[in-house]
Amino acid sequence: MQFFDSTLGFINGLVWGPYMMILILGTGLFLMIRLGAQPLRKIGYGFKQLAAGRQSQGDGEISPFKALMTSLSATIGTGNIVGVATAIGLGGPGALFWMWCTALLGMATKYAEAVLAVHYREVSKEGKHVGGPMYYIKNGLGTRWKWLGVAFAFFGILAGFGIGNTVQAHSVADALAGSFNIPTWLTGIALALLVGAVLLGGIKRISSVAGKLIPLMAIGYITCGLWVLLSHISSLPAALALIIESAFTPVAAQGGFAGAAVMAAIRFGVARGIFSNEAGLGSAPIAHAAAQTNSPVRQGVIAMLGTFLDTLVVCSVTGLAIVVSGAWLADGAKGAQMTQFAFNSALPFGDLIISIAIAIFAFTTLLGWSYYGERCAEFLFGPKAIIPFRIFWVAVVPLGAIAELSRIWILADTLNGLMALPNLIALCLLSPVVVKLSKEYFKKLNAK
Repeated sequence: MQFFDSTLGFINGLVWGPYMMILILGTGLFLMIRLGAQPLRKIGYGFKQLAAGRQSQGDGEISPFKALMTSLSATIGTGNIVGVATAIGLGGPGALFWMWCTALLGMATKYAEAVLAVHYREVSKEGKHVGGPMYYIKNGLGTRWKWLGVAFAFFGILAGFGIGNTVQAHSVADALAGSFNIPTWLTGIALALLVGAVLLGGIKRISSVAGKLIPLMAIGYITCGLWVLLSHISSLPAALALIIESAFTPVAAQGGFAGAAVMAAIRFGVARGIFSNEAGLGSAPIAHAAAQTNSPVRQGVIAMLGTFLDTLVVCSVTGLAIVVSGAWLADGAKGAQMTQFAFNSALPFGDLIISIAIAIFAFTTLLGWSYYGERCAEFLFGPKAIIPFRIFWVAVVPLGAIAELSRIWILADTLNGLMALPNLIALCLLSPVVVKLSKEYFKKLNAK
């Protein structure tokens, strides 16, 4: 077992080493330059389209708004609460700055993913619109590249059962056990029943649940976080200065913080930023391919808001609360405990708020990733694989709730990286298509 652990750690180090960071950030930078910084310039336009996207704008299964909520259901989760705290705990406050940089470049990546997903999507044998990296690899790059799409789908299924299922089930069970003493096995069974009830309705029910839960919980969490910031408003300017300064200079050991070099801030900031918003992994475009839209570009500007909202809003609230409250210096505070410390500094029952937020966000992540895995299974094995996949997905949930997941975390992290590789290759090769579609769309828009 020790050999397995060391081998797994070695592979994970290779997959998520400096080259992967450079590839993900480099792809985002490459796309941002090719698009003339359009994702940044069109943020306002994106929000206008999001408001209009509550109604159908073409063929598809769900509204453009619900497509975004479905993708956010898979991204807004433990990464926004635990991941941010872990990044600051290991890399110092400067890690938050590098998370912001990752998000800004990730907006271009997420935009390109959604544009290609809608442009190259197909109608399945059941009459449903399906798409994602495996489809834009097959239809955009040709049949000789289909093996790359197969690789993405294979790793997508495996990663889903890790980061999207067992890890999330464990997070819910752990949060409820710690705050309310609910047995983990009981949480696992209840969670499986809830997930099963939603999955029976397919993407329409998943998007409907996500469309209600995600805005409600995100607004509630952000409101609580802003209250923490207001309670420490006098410390906010110094906190922002510390974040920027420590992004480029080492942070000395102080309080409960062991100290960190600049490379640690970059490494953990970038890694946790990617883990949180999933830009480049290729998961979100699977949801956006189901949007009721007749324009790939219109869905693209809506999709890129997912990265903006996930990292530049929700993660920022968490990170700033941790820094202004001094939680990052607290002895013994790690991960979720650090965020709980920050919220407790200004709110009664702040720790319970975090536990509930983790539980609900993890539940919605279970739903979002179930759809991703289902589409990957359908791509590989056809429509006949959908029902068996759903049954197996629900059956695994209770196991995740009671299992020891230290190895699953590393394995899931590795598989996520392996998912990203085929997607990033396709994004670079198909970037001329993204640029062409974007220019044509905005040229017509300006002409009107």
